[in-house]
Amino acid sequence: MTLRVLAAMSGGVDSAVAAARAVEAGHDVTGVHMALSSNPRSYRTGARGCCTLEDSRDARRAADVIGIPFYVWDLAERFHRDVVEDFVSEYAAGRTPNPCLRCNEKIKFSALLDRALALGFDAVCTGHYARLENGVLRRGVDPAKDQSYVLAVCTPEQLAHAMFPLGDTTKADIRAEAQRRGLQVADKPDSHDICFIADGDTRRFLAERLGTAPGPIVDQDGNKVGEHDGAYAYTVGQRKGLRLGTPAPDGRPRYVLDISPVTNTVTVGPREALDVTEIVGERPVWLSEPPSGPLSCQVQLRAHGEVHDCVAEMVDDTMRIRLARPARGVAAGQAAVLYDGDRVLGSSTIASTVRAAV
Repeated sequence: MTLRVLAAMSGGVDSAVAAARAVEAGHDVTGVHMALSSNPRSYRTGARGCCTLEDSRDARRAADVIGIPFYVWDLAERFHRDVVEDFVSEYAAGRTPNPCLRCNEKIKFSALLDRALALGFDAVCTGHYARLENGVLRRGVDPAKDQSYVLAVCTPEQLAHAMFPLGDTTKADIRAEAQRRGLQVADKPDSHDICFIADGDTRRFLAERLGTAPGPIVDQDGNKVGEHDGAYAYTVGQRKGLRLGTPAPDGRPRYVLDISPVTNTVTVGPREALDVTEIVGERPVWLSEPPSGPLSCQVQLRAHGEVHDCVAEMVDDTMRIRLARPARGVAAGQAAVLYDGDRVLGSSTIASTVRAAV
């Protein structure tokens, strides 16, 4: 069946090949590049971003080679509100957000998809490495590139209008295919880090927006062992850059265990104190019917992170996850994504955790 498809083209090799494959499958494809900054030069350049003037030009050239119409849509205001401001406010609240996940939730499969459907398109096509099979979201076959984790916030209704043509292919094969198709982005390096932090300095970026807020760094007994300029600059599990003035009595490294924005306190301790046995997730999204009772499955707690056996169940409006073995360094604000093998079952945002007894 021929569909009217809107191909989101970031200017990278993945989205270009995805658009070309959609055309090859017989669909009526239009390319669109999302302008996510009112001042694109302030975002990352070259290989390090997906939102620059250079990326827009690369996307247009790829659309010309593929032979499809191409447009640039200005989503800068929505991106700033829903992704950048959310990123800052989450850190201010002592959480560690994932802006790529939020961009999928709020921009690609909300703002972009809503506009596409309003204009009569049937689906949005992206270069994500994931598979959709009869409405079921599965991991991509390339484990190093699998992006099902950051797509797990999408609802079944959104996924019904999504298309991921690359999920059955490895990244190396995608680059080779781009070469064969004559796409100049075939060898373009992947984007990485946070696209809206131009120099990659997250601490400086947050300080400019939240200001300095000196406070204590304490050990588990409440003893002051250092000072910080803003608790927002730290994340659970962090080891480097703590600037501790007092070494641990046993000489072992210390890690961030907790961040309290209310008292502006950062708590540090030994690595084993990071072990978590239970997770409480808010804003759950299920890709099928929610379980009526405890569900044995697996959970992934960060992008490209380790997968843990667990039992998940709904308690009122929260997702409660009990881990078979403790997980280390679980940060509030990240996503907990449930899997059955390679199938995505659902997700939630980590609100709190229960630590293992040390």
